[in-house]
Amino acid sequence: MPDRGGSPSGPRMRVGRPSRRARTLLMTLGVLAVLAMAFVMFAGFWTDWLWYRSVKYSSVFTTTLWTKIGLFAVFGLLMGLAVGLNIWLAYRLRPPLSAMSLEQQSLDRYRMGLAPFKKWVLLAVTALVALIAGASASGQWRTWLMWVNGVKFGQKDPQFDLDVSFYAFDLPWYRFLLAFGFAAAVLSLIAAALTHYLYGGLRITSPGARATAAATGHLSVLLGVFVSLKAVAYWLDRYGLAVKSSDFKATGNWTGLRYVDANAYLPAKTILFCIAAICAVLFFATLWRRTWQLPVIGFGLMVLSAILIGGLYPAIVQKFQVQPNEQAKEAPYIQKNIDATRKAYAIDSTKPENYSGKSTVKAKDQLRTDADTAAAYRILDPNIVSPTFQQLEQKRKYYQFPTTLDVDRYQGKDTVVGLRELNIKGIPKRNWINDHFTYTHGYGAIMASGTQTDANGSPVFTESGLPTTGSLGTYQQRIYYGEKTDQYSIVGGPQKELDYEENGEKTTSYEEKSGVSLSSTFNRAAYAVAFSEPQILYSGAIGEGSRILYNRTPKERVEAVAPWLTIDGDAYPAVVDGRIQWIIDAYTTTNGYPYASRTTLGDTTADSLTVGNQQRTVVAQQNQVNYIRNSVKATVDAYDGTVNLYEWDTQDPVLKTWMKAFPDTVKPKSAIKGDLMGHLRYPQDMFKVQRELLTRYHVTDPAQFYSGSDAWQVPDDPTNKDGNAVPPYYLSMKMPGDTAQRFSLTTTFTPNGRPNLGGFMAVDADATSKEYGRLRLLRVTEDVPGPAQVQSKLNGLPSVAQFVRDMKGADSDIQYGNLLTVPLDGGFLYVEPVYAQGRNALYPLLKKVAVSYVDADQPDGDTTKDTTVFEDNLTQALNAVFGVEAPSTPTTPPGTTKPPGTTQPPASNDAALQQAISDAQKAYDAGEAALQKGDWTAYGKAQEDLQAALQRAADAGAKLKTNPSGG
Repeated sequence: MPDRGGSPSGPRMRVGRPSRRARTLLMTLGVLAVLAMAFVMFAGFWTDWLWYRSVKYSSVFTTTLWTKIGLFAVFGLLMGLAVGLNIWLAYRLRPPLSAMSLEQQSLDRYRMGLAPFKKWVLLAVTALVALIAGASASGQWRTWLMWVNGVKFGQKDPQFDLDVSFYAFDLPWYRFLLAFGFAAAVLSLIAAALTHYLYGGLRITSPGARATAAATGHLSVLLGVFVSLKAVAYWLDRYGLAVKSSDFKATGNWTGLRYVDANAYLPAKTILFCIAAICAVLFFATLWRRTWQLPVIGFGLMVLSAILIGGLYPAIVQKFQVQPNEQAKEAPYIQKNIDATRKAYAIDSTKPENYSGKSTVKAKDQLRTDADTAAAYRILDPNIVSPTFQQLEQKRKYYQFPTTLDVDRYQGKDTVVGLRELNIKGIPKRNWINDHFTYTHGYGAIMASGTQTDANGSPVFTESGLPTTGSLGTYQQRIYYGEKTDQYSIVGGPQKELDYEENGEKTTSYEEKSGVSLSSTFNRAAYAVAFSEPQILYSGAIGEGSRILYNRTPKERVEAVAPWLTIDGDAYPAVVDGRIQWIIDAYTTTNGYPYASRTTLGDTTADSLTVGNQQRTVVAQQNQVNYIRNSVKATVDAYDGTVNLYEWDTQDPVLKTWMKAFPDTVKPKSAIKGDLMGHLRYPQDMFKVQRELLTRYHVTDPAQFYSGSDAWQVPDDPTNKDGNAVPPYYLSMKMPGDTAQRFSLTTTFTPNGRPNLGGFMAVDADATSKEYGRLRLLRVTEDVPGPAQVQSKLNGLPSVAQFVRDMKGADSDIQYGNLLTVPLDGGFLYVEPVYAQGRNALYPLLKKVAVSYVDADQPDGDTTKDTTVFEDNLTQALNAVFGVEAPSTPTTPPGTTKPPGTTQPPASNDAALQQAISDAQKAYDAGEAALQKGDWTAYGKAQEDLQAALQRAADAGAKLKTNPSGG
């Protein structure tokens, strides 16, 4: 009898099943765990939907979502069906009996082990490849939308006479379909071959035939499909030559056909297409012939042809036909590349104008007079004075200004602008409530005249204080959305926000409907999960009316509502109709414009200001494009975050395509109101792309383009030692032939490998101008010093050396401001502000102004050529560089602080002139006093009196010239 005392030989103890209560608890916990995981996955989707709905761009979210779902479902299903069907078909075509061999005996174990689960294995494999294919296809949503909504360009390529839309919209989609087809054919072939091998249809070591007739037919059809797709690929490759990138020693980066492409690769692709089509037919014929002999021969012929016709023959043509006379052979194709590139980058109407660099005016007093009207010299450098704004107008540590300020126009004057944004790191006591509920917004737009400073070298503010006061009047000063505002805030609920501190703390509560409501517990839970902030769910600071604000930087908001746009690196603020609006330029691009050379946006738009400064870098830095248009102007309200997209380029087919895909998201150009129009400007990144292309493509003659004899380069910034390109500068100035100043964006060029000035370009940047967007390009035909040479000569002046020694002795650092270049009477005028910042001072002050007038012609006795001076202020510098005093009629703009050393008009015996001068001085002094007090009413009255006095002085001076006796 077995031992019943619990010995090892006795029966085992029975473990009872869990009680019903325990099972219910376990099931409940399991369900809750699944629901929690599902909610975590759903939270991101739900919060995205809420955000898009809050900015009234829910159609962008739904269109994008349904397009991705549709592509995922269709192509996932197609891939799953293709692979699954071929596995099932290979299984059905298995031989009834396997050959008795060691190979088959070893496979029997796998077949027997797989037999109970073969349906599940089939489903698993099918589902896996379907998921992978679907996920890959969903990433092609842009390609699909552009194909299905494509609009004709109305321009045809010179080789195949097809509309450009075929290359921009159709060809990318066809290539995706082809790649998908190849993937489906290869995966199906592998899956079918493995199945045939597992079930004996294919044999490696077994005696007899290596494949059954059924397996041979099945696999030959799949190989026939693969070779058919290869034939289609050869045919599409013909068109792909028009957008093919290659290195061409004459031009570097090249796009489009060259001689060898048109005369060797193109016929080779056509021949290979025919051979592949025949080879595919041979594979399909195996269904009847049941032999691999002809298909294998055909496939070998195709491979050999690809090597000989597609590789060796073009190399022979290049070596023996092209290289001996490359310039002549390539000339027609270079011309096509030049024409297409200039068209694609909107530089086709830009033709260099010869500009000798020789002064057309020899009278020094006339040069001095013309210098006053040639430009509004911006001596306040927005790239340097941010610390000055910070020190003088920050007011509280929890405010900040951007590293680089912006230049805009107010009352027709160039103005440096910076917003006083929230600095979360400067909050006195950091905690969750303070970070996200109390300190929620910045306050006010600070502005200063770009053309003047006070006697100490500080900016002359036209809008300052907290709250700000000045010439703008009343406007909504709170800044909830800005370049530095990258954290979320919860507003509008029971918790009051700090508005600003000035004579006591003032609080506010957000009044707009921006953001997403947190009144719903479900929404709060979703955001608690999405932001990993559990306090959002249970905090008592959140209640009825609470709203969460996030995605608060202007570029981030525009990119989210228009993911098909490329965003310019510089969003700038403007006070428009009583609101602060961020203005963002956006581009439509493609890399499928035939023959147009490609450029990488991140490389082309990099300069001394953008390197290391994410605030100023273009969003899609790695995008390669060969077509770009500034097709959209966007605005983001700094208070409520409202995003508006305005159609700017009404002829752009890429924009029209996206407007079809996302209807009612872009407003017509006519919706831009006048006040906003006055602040729109030509975008910097577009200008930088165009100037980079124009270093080579200002040349339109193929022979000269090939030789590279007239190639230019964008010079390095001479005020920056890092070796990065000089940035373009906004400046109100006159180009040769203009009668009035235009708000412009300017840049210089130097010849390749040379420091002298090779070219100068300006674009009319004022959107209200009829000439907006017109690129003016001057080709300097004589030897004129370039920016680096001017800077080098400046650094070598004894007065500069003495100034540097004095500043170093005073423990101060020297900062060179923007080196502005202005055409003047046939020569060029360079103006550079120089700042000093003491070790104990927290901000730089304008201390000196350097001016150089360079003239390629120097007749005997003329000393104006390449004259460089270094003076205390601009007036003194202009006087010194031309060796004359300022004009008798004051040319200082109204409101300009009189710098030390400014000369007064010479004494006159004419009583009217004397009285007018006296009245002008009194009005000027009254304006200065009002400016110091911040009394803008009195300041405006003083400026009117000053203008009237100056006009009387001018009239009296004219009479005095015609009648010196005064009678």
